[in-house]
Amino acid sequence: MIVTVTLNAALDRTLRVANLQFGSRHRAESSLTQPGGKAVNVARALKRLGQPVIATGMAGGRVGTQIIEELTEEGILNDFVRIGDQSRTSTAVIDPMYNRQTEINEQGPSVTEAEIEVLLDKVRYLSRGADVFVLAGSLPRDVPQDFYATLIEELHSRETLTALDTTGTPLRLALAGKPGVVSPNVREAEDCVGYEFADRADHAQGARVLCEMGAETALIHDETGCVAHIRSRGQTKGATFRATLPRRDVVSTVGSGDSFLAGYVAARYDRASPEAALSLAVATGAANTQQYGAGVFDPDDVPALRRQVIVEEM
Repeated sequence: MIVTVTLNAALDRTLRVANLQFGSRHRAESSLTQPGGKAVNVARALKRLGQPVIATGMAGGRVGTQIIEELTEEGILNDFVRIGDQSRTSTAVIDPMYNRQTEINEQGPSVTEAEIEVLLDKVRYLSRGADVFVLAGSLPRDVPQDFYATLIEELHSRETLTALDTTGTPLRLALAGKPGVVSPNVREAEDCVGYEFADRADHAQGARVLCEMGAETALIHDETGCVAHIRSRGQTKGATFRATLPRRDVVSTVGSGDSFLAGYVAARYDRASPEAALSLAVATGAANTQQYGAGVFDPDDVPALRRQVIVEEM
C-alpha cells in the first residue's frame, strides 16, 4: 500500500481564460474544480496508474468536507484528520493564447498542537500496512517547519520508503531526516543547494548535493524530463541519470510534477529498475500536461510516451 500525506489540502480551481488582462473583466472558457494539495494530486495519479493508494492529511470546514466527499466520489480511499479551521482554496488561471499560467494559492488553515498529534497517530496507524509514504506540499500555519523531518524519522523506524516533495525551509530541514526520495523542480533545487544551474552538468551536481544533504535519491525535473542521482538503501555511492522526452504541445502544466513523482513511486513500488522508474516518471508527468487538472491524464497515453523517453547514465 502507498499512503500520501497532504497537510495543506485544498480545493483547486483551474480556469481557462484567453488573453488574460489584469484589471479587466473576463469570462472563463472552461473550469475544473477538484480536491488538491500536492500529495492528493499524487494519490489521484497513482490511482490512474492502478496502484493501491490511500490519501491522508488534514482537512477542515466546509471546504474540507467537500475535499473528502469529492475524493470519495473519485474512488480514492482517504482517511483525513478533521481540523477546526477552514481548508484553503487555490486557483490556477491558464491563458491558452499566450501559453501563460497564473496560480493564486491561499495560505491555508491554522492547526493546533492537538490536531498535529492526531495526524501523527494516524500516520503511525497507517504505517502498519504501508510500504511507501509520499509527503508532499506546503505546511499549514502553526505546523513546525521541521515537521516533515519528524515524520520521516518516525517512518524510518518502520523501514518504510519515504518520498518528499516540498520547498524552502521544510525541504532543507527534512533532508536531515534522510528521506528516500526528494523531487524538486529546478528552481526549488537551486534554492535548496544555494546556486543556479547553468546546464545539465549543474543539474547532476545539484542532485548529488541533495543526496549529500541527506536524500537517498534526488530527482530534479523540468519540462524536458529530469536528472536523477539514485542510490540503493544503505549505499553511499549511486548513479546519475538523465531522462528526456521530445518537446510536445502542452495544455496545462498544473500537477505535472506531482504526476511525475507518482510515476516514479509506482515503479519503485513495483521494484522496477532505476531506468524503468525514470521513464515511467517522465511519461506520467508528460501525460498530465495533455489535459486540465492535477494528476489527471489518460492512462493509455502513458505507454506511448514512455517509449519515447530516453534514459542515459551520466
